[in-house]
Amino acid sequence: MSQIHQRASLPGCPSCEEPLEPGDLFCGACGHDLSAVSAPPGDRPTVAITVPAQGAETGAAAPVEWPAASETDSSDLPAPTHRPADLPGVDSGGRPLAASAPAAVRHDEPDGAGGGRGGAAADFELAAPDPRTVEHATAGGVAAKVCVACRSGHVDPDGYCENCGHAQPRERDHMEQELGAVAAVSDRGLRHHRNEDAFAVSCTGLPDGSPAVVAIVCDGVSSASRPDEASAAAARAANEALLESLPRGTHPQTAMHEAILAASEAVNALALDPGRALEHDQHRHQNAPACTLVGAIAAGGLLVVGWVGDSRVYWVPEDRAHPPARLTEDDSWAAQMVATGLMNEAEAYADERAHAITGWLGADAYELEPHTASFKPDRPGLVVVCTDGLWNYAEAAAEMAAALPPDAHERPLHGAQVLVGHALDGGGHDNVTVALLPFAVVPAGAGSA
Repeated sequence: MSQIHQRASLPGCPSCEEPLEPGDLFCGACGHDLSAVSAPPGDRPTVAITVPAQGAETGAAAPVEWPAASETDSSDLPAPTHRPADLPGVDSGGRPLAASAPAAVRHDEPDGAGGGRGGAAADFELAAPDPRTVEHATAGGVAAKVCVACRSGHVDPDGYCENCGHAQPRERDHMEQELGAVAAVSDRGLRHHRNEDAFAVSCTGLPDGSPAVVAIVCDGVSSASRPDEASAAAARAANEALLESLPRGTHPQTAMHEAILAASEAVNALALDPGRALEHDQHRHQNAPACTLVGAIAAGGLLVVGWVGDSRVYWVPEDRAHPPARLTEDDSWAAQMVATGLMNEAEAYADERAHAITGWLGADAYELEPHTASFKPDRPGLVVVCTDGLWNYAEAAAEMAAALPPDAHERPLHGAQVLVGHALDGGGHDNVTVALLPFAVVPAGAGSA
């Protein structure tokens, strides 16, 4: 995250930027009349697309009959499950999302391999090895890293060449993972000295044996202590929570809400060890580790999204003749200014304070308010889950769709690589992370698999 985070607060006076207090009708500094400015609306699940009247369901057999999600949003109203017309279109008649997995079986590594570990891509041992790192066997049979610069000196435990002193690429500088129907790529970018983003991708089985596919993306807050650890802990914890709750039949929207709470607890726990913060970076302010989180679940014909912060989810129909959409709303200074009517969107996002976040995971967050929303697309498409390191270079939904290659729904890893390349070509000012989750729709009248 390129901008420092700040605690949630009321916007400043539009005339002199003096901070305002609840109930103020005039600015205490300059006397500006504030009565025409509407109060910030209560938060709510995102409804990014107009909802016409409910129509008849498609003829496809419902794979899972969930009860209504019990989770409520910050307005204390149940978060609605929207109908097929939310994303208007036709059935795909195309390929399935993924092969059906046995109930209560989870696969966290490619092709379901592994020794039963519970981690996913956020467990960075699973990341593809950095091709820039060369290894040679030592006399004792232990692989030792050789400097990527001079190609002769060995790398010490701190990551520097013992011969030329060159800093070596970190394991997290570039990570990729493809897991059947979902893929993710994360890159350090061109300006940051380390990658403070993290992701987790996984799939599991619902009680009826149909698949559930998960993508979680987290962005460490750069001004916080150990932001890289915060993002990794949050991605791992959210993924683990979903892999446990979904096979038990928990409604996906409730499961996402609980996963965000689990991620928050994992990040909060990092603040209980302040000594490690000093060891990690003696020059960084010792405020609590913090990060944002955004995630998506494709399960039982539903697309569920959840988030805290300014990382985003976009929907891009497979048929590009139909419009794409953004499915999340930022917890940010810019979004707050637009919501209160103090600035239009162009002005707010052009301001240097635009990316100061008003919601995050961390022990110093005033109040955790997970946002969740659910959609039921009736056309196939691609779900883009990303940090601001990408959407800074493709902010509008149409721009994001234009940056995606036409075959991204068939080659999600390649599509994610292209999007990361788009951000790097644009300047790469921040860490860049994106996960692509193809969403397939069963043709009308088709029976269950």
